[in-house]
Amino acid sequence: MALGEITKQLAQQALGNQMKDVLDSLRPPDLSTITDALRTAKPGGPAPGDNVGATILGQIQAMQNALKEDQELVVLVNTGAELIRVLEIFAPSWRVLVLTGIDTNKNVTRIISPIESTQLTCKVMKAQPAAKPIRVALVTPKPKSE
Repeated sequence: MALGEITKQLAQQALGNQMKDVLDSLRPPDLSTITDALRTAKPGGPAPGDNVGATILGQIQAMQNALKEDQELVVLVNTGAELIRVLEIFAPSWRVLVLTGIDTNKNVTRIISPIESTQLTCKVMKAQPAAKPIRVALVTPKPKSE
């Protein structure tokens, strides 16, 4: 094996281990109690028309629907200062998202963001052994009564 290949393999392993450590730090041991509370919210009906908020929530829902029983969708948002694992996405309107999640210090954290500037990273990952896979709760705006 050439020296370049060995170096490349070592770099990939180091980066992989660092990413796993970051993701593991975003999973608190009592996460099931937090996610159970967040799962009680039920999403509303589909959004009227074609809009960015409905498209984003629809894509996340589609990714979650395609998961196997032992997989979970890890949704991350980078605020610049820290990385947050999103457990709930609440859309009080189709133009604003409230992202609720866990930061690296295991604090419940909320980010309020206009939909146009929200950037999420989604990864399908195996759930922790003997743990129930986490599902991101999606709460959509209530339709306005006329």
